[in-house]
Amino acid sequence: MDSLNRLPLLATACAACVIALAGCSSMKTPATAEVASSRTAVEAAASTGAPELAPAEMAAARDKMLRANQALAAKDYRTAQDLAQQAQADAKLAQSKASSAKATEAANKLQEDIRVLREELDRANSTMTR
Repeated sequence: MDSLNRLPLLATACAACVIALAGCSSMKTPATAEVASSRTAVEAAASTGAPELAPAEMAAARDKMLRANQALAAKDYRTAQDLAQQAQADAKLAQSKASSAKATEAANKLQEDIRVLREELDRANSTMTR
């Protein structure tokens, strides 16, 4: 009779172990996907000129991506996922800063072109009025 009383306890313990193991294995897939997404984000930022225009942010993104890969290899899926998300955020920031710098440069060039055209117009108008 004593062993019959332990059966529900044993079944509950087994169910808890199965649930815990399932939870651990389910972390691997999201972490792997996050690391892959972070790699894509870093590559996209690098292709927009971010290494030159936002070097600190790119260095942070690459460092966190490297550490995420190391955590993934060590089967520390929570850390891998967290670092991968941070790497993505840093890469997006670097890409945004690079885009902003390029837009600012284009706007400055356009302003300079407008200034030159105005000077040419003023010169042309001054020679016509003489």
